[in-house]
Amino acid sequence: MIALGGIIGASLFIGSGAVISTVGPAAVLSYATGGLIVVLVMRMLGEMATAAPTLGSFMEYARTSLGEWAGFTLGWLYWYYWVGVVAFEAVAGAELINPLIPMVPQWVISLVLMMVLTGTNLVSVRSFGETEFWLASIKVITIVIFLLCGTVFVLGLWPGAELSVGNIGKDGFFANGGFSVLHGVVIVIFSYFGTEIVTIVSAESDEPERSVAKATKAVVWRVLLFYVGSVTLLVMITPWDQIPSEGSPYAAAFTRFGLPAAEVVVDVVVFTAVVSVLNSGLYTASRMLFALQQRSFAPGWVRDLNGRGVPWKAILLSTLVGYVAVAASYVAPDTIFYFIINSAGAVALFIYAMIAFSQLKMRRRLEREAPESLKLKMWFFPYLTWVTLGLIGTVIAAMIFVPDIRSQLVLSLVSVAAILLIYLVFVRRKPSKA
Repeated sequence: MIALGGIIGASLFIGSGAVISTVGPAAVLSYATGGLIVVLVMRMLGEMATAAPTLGSFMEYARTSLGEWAGFTLGWLYWYYWVGVVAFEAVAGAELINPLIPMVPQWVISLVLMMVLTGTNLVSVRSFGETEFWLASIKVITIVIFLLCGTVFVLGLWPGAELSVGNIGKDGFFANGGFSVLHGVVIVIFSYFGTEIVTIVSAESDEPERSVAKATKAVVWRVLLFYVGSVTLLVMITPWDQIPSEGSPYAAAFTRFGLPAAEVVVDVVVFTAVVSVLNSGLYTASRMLFALQQRSFAPGWVRDLNGRGVPWKAILLSTLVGYVAVAASYVAPDTIFYFIINSAGAVALFIYAMIAFSQLKMRRRLEREAPESLKLKMWFFPYLTWVTLGLIGTVIAAMIFVPDIRSQLVLSLVSVAAILLIYLVFVRRKPSKA
């Protein structure tokens, strides 16, 4: 369920409206292309994780395949990304709740959200898993209901509805031009990020190989159904130029179905998605920090475990940075908070690229040394791996031509350079743990 719900975030429920407004009906292709990249990356991760399940997952694969610098860089980039996401989601969650309790300052709500989810993570990994299970269930059930109702509606079988499949061709499928599809990919690719968490969680499961294999095999239909399928229905239910670019297009669609309190229900689901990301973000950041310490890439004290085997100091450090970022969102939103959020913008693409390069090297080594460990192989290796790298390179190049996103690329490159500099100055001469 963690893998199932991990791909459904607030960016789907809210951000899809902005993507459709930018691209038009061809937003379906933007989501399909972004989904293709994720499917291919997850297949590579599945191959490596089933062959060698380990704490730190792709950080460790990068270290053993590409070198110490790669493991250090990927691990800290991933930690930095999720710490920034935790702060962003805490602020977003507070904005959703604040209208219901306007007498409470937003920063207090953000603080409470982070404290509650920190407590959940500190209790035990089982506590994290059960919390995420129920949060994911709400998101999955909502999307399934939408897919069922939406299909009936566009076929004209819903009471009072007419056949509306043709809305997808209104003003032409490429209503805003061909390049807009690539522009859309640049926006949507980040909404998929987080699916790879399952390869980190699996290290603490009873059957890591089986868990990862099952999750990575299912990612194909999850992407097709939840993202491509639901966005296709959105542009069929309502003409694309009438879909709100702000707010939730899903709430607007449920309202067209005539379902009562549609906006309130979707707001609750969006809040659930925000809390889910907060929960997963704290877990993922702390486990990556713990894995970094195992290779002497982080301070030794973060390895301390509580009685339930939870790396409590790693969780608290990740949370502390989140608190600082939340404070910055109210004290210096246009400087510190802006830098934290935007400097992590393109990090997802850099991480995907490093995963692909790691798989190229690791696959060759496994074929020579332990071919029996390749239980889940990457399709058409090495050709699809290189195709994936080409697609990632294309998306990164496209960011240069999109003014609203160009700053994210520049600031993300700054964060990569800073981490590499730290490695060269402080870590390179220290022996890593074997």
